[in-house]
Amino acid sequence: MFSKPLRFIILLGCLITHPIFLLEAKEDIYLEPELFIEQSFDGEPEQNVLWLTKATKAEIKKVFGRDYPGLRIRYWQLGDRTAWILEEIGKVKPITTGFLIEGDQMLQMRVLIYRESYGWEVRYPFFTDQFVGLERTEQNKLNRKIDGISGATLSVNALTRLSKLALFLHQEATSE
Repeated sequence: MFSKPLRFIILLGCLITHPIFLLEAKEDIYLEPELFIEQSFDGEPEQNVLWLTKATKAEIKKVFGRDYPGLRIRYWQLGDRTAWILEEIGKVKPITTGFLIEGDQMLQMRVLIYRESYGWEVRYPFFTDQFVGLERTEQNKLNRKIDGISGATLSVNALTRLSKLALFLHQEATSE
C-alpha cells in the first residue's frame, strides 16, 4: 500500500484535477443557431454570402475597430429582413450571437452560445432588450447608449461591437 504522504499527494492531485475545481467555462448553448434562423422568419429565408472585398474590409475596420477575419460572412434574408450569426471574443472565448435586422433597425439580438466563465448575464432580456430598435449612425456609432453590466464589461463591449457590425453588414447586403 502507499505511505500516508503519498496517499495525500495522490488524493490532492485527484481533487485539483477534478472538473469542479477547474476554472474552465463550459459551453452554454442557449439557442441553437439553426433554431434562431428558423424562428426569425415567416417563411423560408434565402441563405446568402457577403463577400468581404478590400473596400468592405476597410469599412468593417472603421465600424468594428479592427480587422475582421475571413473572406465572406454567411447570412439569411427574406425581403428586407436579414439574420446574422456572428462571433466575437468576450474575454478569451467567442460569444456566438444572433442578430435580426429589418429596415436598418435591429429587431432582436440573442446570445446563442456563451463560453466564458464570467459575464453570462448578457444573455438575459434585461440586457438584450436594449438592442431592439438600434440603428447605426453615419459616424459608425449606435443611436443609443448600451448600459453595461458590472463584471461583464468585456462581454458587453463585444456584443456592442458585434451589433454595430451586424447593422453595417445588413446595409451592405441590402444595398447590393
